[in-house]
This record gives sequence, C-alpha cells and structure tokens, in this order.
Amino acid sequence: MRPSRSARPSPLRGALRALGPLREHEQLLMISISTVLVMAGQGVIAPILPLFARDFGVGTAAIGLTLSTFALARLLLNVPLGVVSDRLGRRPLLIGGPLVTAIGMIGSGIAPDIYQLLAWRFVAGAGSAMYMTGAQIYLADISTPLNRARFIGTNQGALLLGTSSGPAIGGAVAELWGLRAPFHVVGVAALVAMVYAWARLPETRGLVAEEAEAEAEAARAAGRAGGAARAGGRAWLRMIRSRDFFAVAWVTMSVFFTRTASRQTLVPVMAAARLGISAGALGAVFTMMSLVNMFLIAPAAVIADRWGRKWAIVPSGLLVALSLVMMANANGWALFLAAAVLMAVATGVAGPAPAAYAADIAPPELRGLAMGLYRSSGDVGFLIGPPLLGAIADATSYGWGFGANALLIGAASLFFLVAARETMGRGAARPARA
Repeated sequence: MRPSRSARPSPLRGALRALGPLREHEQLLMISISTVLVMAGQGVIAPILPLFARDFGVGTAAIGLTLSTFALARLLLNVPLGVVSDRLGRRPLLIGGPLVTAIGMIGSGIAPDIYQLLAWRFVAGAGSAMYMTGAQIYLADISTPLNRARFIGTNQGALLLGTSSGPAIGGAVAELWGLRAPFHVVGVAALVAMVYAWARLPETRGLVAEEAEAEAEAARAAGRAGGAARAGGRAWLRMIRSRDFFAVAWVTMSVFFTRTASRQTLVPVMAAARLGISAGALGAVFTMMSLVNMFLIAPAAVIADRWGRKWAIVPSGLLVALSLVMMANANGWALFLAAAVLMAVATGVAGPAPAAYAADIAPPELRGLAMGLYRSSGDVGFLIGPPLLGAIADATSYGWGFGANALLIGAASLFFLVAARETMGRGAARPARA
C-alpha cells in the first residue's frame, strides 16, 4: 500500500527538522553569521600583511610589529571593554567593533610608510578587541557548562569559515590589483558586519542577572552567603592568582604566540625566502589550514564537553610543538606541507576548549571582566610573539625561531596537564572561583 501524499515526508519538512537545533539556538546562529562576516575580512589579509610591510624595506622584526601593534590595542582594551560590557551590555561592542575595524583596515590600505601602517593597525586592533570580547561574553551568556564548548566551537567554526575563505581571496586580489587592495575589501566586509549586528543581535546582559542570582542562592544554601558581595573589588586579583587561570592563560598565550609569530609571520616569510612560494600559493596553504581547523571544530567541541577540557588542550599543544619542529627543518615542499597539515590538525584539536575552560571558572556577574582578562593573556602572546621570533630569526635562523616557539607551547601544555583542575568529564571538580 502506497503512503498517502500527506503522509510522505516533504523536502521542506525534512529541512525544517534539520534546522531545528539552529532555530532553537537562534542567538548562536546570529552571532556566528556576524563572526563569518568579520573574520572573512581578517582572513583576506593573513598572507598579504607580511609581504605588504616588507615592501617598505624593513626587516623581519619590523614586519612582526604590524601584528604586535594590532595585539597591543587588544591587550590594552580587553579588560576595560569587558567591564563596559558588564555595565552597558554586549551590543555596543558587537556593533562598534566592526565599525572601528573598517576604519583601521581602510587606513592601513592607504598608509604611505611603515609608521602610518602601524598606527592604522592599532586602530584595527581596537575594533577587533571590541568585537571579539563582546562575542565571547555573548556566547558565555547563552550557554551552560554542559554545552559551552559546542557553542563556542560553533562560533569558532564560523570564524574559520571566514578565515578559510579569506586568504585565497586576499592572495588573488593582491595578484590582480596589488597588495593594498585586500585592505579595502576587509573594510567593506567589516561595515557589512556592523549593519548585521545592529539589525540582528539582541542584548544578553539580562541573562547574567538570572544566573548570578541562582549562584548566589546556591551559595547561601551552602553557607557561603556574602561571598558574591565580596567578589567585585578583588575579582581581578583572585583571577590572576588562580592556578587554573594561570594554566589556561599560559596555554592561550602560547596559542596566540604560535598563531601570530610562527604561522602568520615566520611561515610566510620563510616560505617565500627559502622555498620561493608566491602570495597566491601561500593563500592556498593558509586556506587549507583554516579548512582543516574548521572540520575539526565539531569533534573537538564534543571531546571538550564530554571527556573534559584537558583531553582537547594537552594533545593539541604537544602536536603543535612537533609541527613547529618539522617546519624548522622544512627545506622542500613535501616537509613544508606535512608540517602545515599537522599544525592545522593540532590547532584544530584544541578547538574551543581553552575559552570554554576560562568561562567555566568565571563568576557570571563578572563574566565580562573575567573573559577580558582571559583574552588579554592571548594578546600578550600576540604582542610579544612576532617581534621576538622575528628578532630570533634575524639574529640566527628561521629554525631557531620555530624551535623556541615549540618549547614554549610544549611546556605550557604539560603545565596545564599537571596543574589545572578539570571542569568537565569524568572526575571533574569545579575549580575554585578565581
């Protein structure tokens, strides 16, 4: 007997069922779309910026400063912006960040010398601090410890979707219209993201009050009444002194150090100088690495939520260290590509686990401050990494620079293994509040 027409599942009904989780978490979908728009612009200049700065006739260390000034702005602003989000809400950061980024990127594209380029990179870094701080706090607001890595992972997947499409576009645009053109493309993408955030992203600050009240009630029931009231004045100090926070901050600093100093500075310059790789080919390699990261986001988030944050963070750091050792010895295409693939896989394994861990140990009523401090730890690596490894490469060789980076991230991963307490998975113990 053939089923009736009404009993057959229609393609529309099947599509709606497939979209059910996205419709249920509409705010997650909206923030992820905004992140795609912002990060597509950032990805466009990833393989171009070192080559653009080199055209001003400066050395590797000065090329690294183009990334460090961007990081300096983020480092200076992360904590104040976190406090602003606690007091005024998340929307001012999510809307203002792309606007400031657009101004900085367009200015970078018209800079006539290295000094003006560094100044405009600082402005772009301020915009990045605004958006990314607001986005991470927003995701912590709408998630719980049981699904936090998957929520953050979804947004990281959106980030990687943007960055994976960006480098190939940036390389092609640069070869067609010159190294300045990609910066203008970024500026337009950021303006689109600003309009989208204004129209589609609702405020979530009110959710925090409910969560803080629930925790305060639990504290009173456990005989810890008054603890929340004392949290404000010394929260930043307790966060910095926390062993758990120090461990995740060191890991995050090492990850950003690797991303900016090795992957975005040494790898392009070494590949061009030692292997003769063009801007277009570099764009393709960077796109491949971002795609690998993107495909690993979902399994990495599941590992972090179900098995624990350490199962994602520690193997990732050790494999990144191995990939850097391989990159240090890459004298041909085969080993270079093998090292790039391993680096992409290794960074993908960690996924959202460090950010989820930081959110786990953050008091909800001070989430903006806590996540600002966490993001600042990454930006310390962003700030010091490129000029430091650039100076090492200038004084010695690319191999010594990659080796120093491998030692840093390997040590951070082992310290996290032995010192940080697990917050999820078997045997997890909720870390003490920072």
